[in-house]
Parts: sequence; C-alpha cells; structure tokens
Amino acid sequence: MAEVKIETNRDFEKALRGFKLQCKREGIIKRCRERQYYTKPSQKRREKAKNKKR
Repeated sequence: MAEVKIETNRDFEKALRGFKLQCKREGIIKRCRERQYYTKPSQKRREKAKNKKR
C-alpha cells in the first residue's frame, strides 16, 4: 500500500508527487482502471493473445 509521511518542513506538493509515483510503481491506478468495468474471461484471453503477437 502506498504511503507518504509528511514532515513539518516538507512541501505538500512534493509529498503528493511522491505518493502518485508510488501508486504508479505499484500499479494501483492500472488495476483500478482494469477493474472499472467487467471484462469477460474470453475477452481477456483474446487481448492477451493479441498482445503476445506484437
């Protein structure tokens, strides 16, 4: 889980930037977008096979 502790002398904008970077590294945003809509298992297999050809 992404977590950023803000110290008294640290700028909030820098902390927010660090939090976004951690979320990107952990793939949290990507997983949320994938799970936003239901995708049938057959569709997932087709997409996986399509990406594998590339």
